[in-house]
Amino acid sequence: MQPKLLREITPLTQSDCFTMFYRVKSEFNFPLHYHEEFELNFIDNAKGVKRMVGDHIDEIDDLELVLIGPNLQHGWFNHKCKSKEFTEITIQFHRDLFDEKFLQRNQMKLIRTMFEKSLRGILFSKETIKTLKPRLLNLTKKHGFDSVLELISILHDLSSSRNMKTLSDISFKNAETITYNSRRVEKIMQYLNVNFDRNITLAEAAGIVSMSEVAFSRFFKTRTGKTFIDTLNEIRLGNASRMLIDSTHGINEIAFKCGFNNISNFNRIFKKKKDCTPKEFRQEYNAEGIRSFI
Repeated sequence: MQPKLLREITPLTQSDCFTMFYRVKSEFNFPLHYHEEFELNFIDNAKGVKRMVGDHIDEIDDLELVLIGPNLQHGWFNHKCKSKEFTEITIQFHRDLFDEKFLQRNQMKLIRTMFEKSLRGILFSKETIKTLKPRLLNLTKKHGFDSVLELISILHDLSSSRNMKTLSDISFKNAETITYNSRRVEKIMQYLNVNFDRNITLAEAAGIVSMSEVAFSRFFKTRTGKTFIDTLNEIRLGNASRMLIDSTHGINEIAFKCGFNNISNFNRIFKKKKDCTPKEFRQEYNAEGIRSFI
């Protein structure tokens, strides 16, 4: 039986729009966790800290700004950090801070898209962080309506920023749903998420939505930003990562259960995507993750 992941009960009440914590600290000691709220986390001067978001693991640089969507597991750990003092600003806000109908308005498109991407976690570029750092620090001094307006403005600027990076794989079992504003794409994604464990060809996928292979390939890349093969591999890797964390199955068995019929190909694709082998990933996650369960 697998241990249960810690669900954080945040101090955000239904009477608040958001809550903010400003901390100067010397270590990260909160376990891997998830919660219902969105979280914007800024860290300064903690190079070498290990970040875990979904199935993504990385060492952070001296500046860090990440947006975490609802129910996505995440945590930061000391790892190789040598700084004796660093700053952390954590902003948590309700998932209904913006009404769903309001988010569908044309002027809210960028924020809506950013929120959808945050279901996998978003890392913002260093240029964006440098620009917004003074405003984040100043937000800690604002109160009432002014603070809400400034948070909304910051979120808007983040949503229009360049070079943001999504972190976790698309199929890492976030309880939330990512939409694609296309019935055909959503139909294909549902099919891939159910059948990722077997061989699926481009021709088969194109046939599901009654398109030619060439037309489907172009359409899918335009709507998702990724090729069909890259998307299928990402779904398989997300499920493989989940199994590496949550099961004791051997790596060969996991590879075949997730649709990879060649262990060398699985290892190559996994390492290219995550900068580590499946074995190293399991060891890395266990190093911080196991003690983070309750």
